Amino acid sequence: MIGQIVKFVRMGLWAPMMTPTASTGLTAAGSTQATALALTAEFNQFSTVAASTGATLPAGSEPGDEILVINNGANALAVYPTGTGTINTGSASAALSVAAGKAARFTCIGGGTGLTRTWVGMISA
Repeated sequence: MIGQIVKFVRMGLWAPMMTPTASTGLTAAGSTQATALALTAEFNQFSTVAASTGATLPAGSEPGDEILVINNGANALAVYPTGTGTINTGSASAALSVAAGKAARFTCIGGGTGLTRTWVGMISA
């Protein structure tokens, strides 16, 4: 068994699971992409969301990266891509609104580099 794992690692087909990062009790900030709270974790739970505030997806994300945003605040949360990135084929730098009491999963699907990434955002029912 160990020999097979070593073989898969050498072939680049297996990597050990990494512990995901989490931030809880977050407070949304700013009313634009430039002033929104910059997310740094994979799991992000907001407890305070004032009207017209938001967060920005992590800079430096790579295709396949997933970010979970949970909005336990009282208002909708604006979630922005970084730079000129897009979410769900929206306009460059445009936010996706996550209603109060909802969650959204954002998956980086590529397109460009660094600050021009393309994201897919799926909001909970």
